[in-house]
Amino acid sequence: MGDFGVIADVSNIIVETLTESLSTLSQVEPPVAELNDLSGTVQTPPPKLTVFLYEIAEDPSARNRPPVRSQPPAAPTTRKPPMALLLRYLVTPWGGDPPTQHRMLGRALQTFYDDAILDGTRLSGGLSGSTEALHVTLTPLTLDQKSWVWYAIQKPYRLSLNYEVRVVDLDSAAVTEVRPVRSRVVDGRPS
Repeated sequence: MGDFGVIADVSNIIVETLTESLSTLSQVEPPVAELNDLSGTVQTPPPKLTVFLYEIAEDPSARNRPPVRSQPPAAPTTRKPPMALLLRYLVTPWGGDPPTQHRMLGRALQTFYDDAILDGTRLSGGLSGSTEALHVTLTPLTLDQKSWVWYAIQKPYRLSLNYEVRVVDLDSAAVTEVRPVRSRVVDGRPS
């Protein structure tokens, strides 16, 4: 289950996973992944693979889930089901020569192809020790759609990857106490 920090936790998990996989590319100065909003200049060296969260959406396939009920011995409560989120990331190489940038992209593709479901010990932060699973999928966007993302952040287009992470559950903070039925009156008169 994820509290309000689940979005930051997922972003950090993506960055940690990519940084670990990039460490094998060079013994001298291995590239690193970093969370970046791309508002300023990306500082290199070392070569970097920026991870930019550019969209958060609700997963329509997970709507209309039943309320979550607490189990005894705690006081019985109910709350809205978690909001299922889709997080969309732009992964972009910076620094180094074009072959280095292409190797960084290739390693990112390989990492999330080989391990498309992040769960168990791969999870950290508020998701650590949970049974959650993050599904990482390469999102096919047309060149026009990619150009619009770059246009929106007011940067010239760069070769990049678009990934979608689902389902990220954001727990509701609204909890309602459920009172047990103590007595019942049945009225047998016709209405």
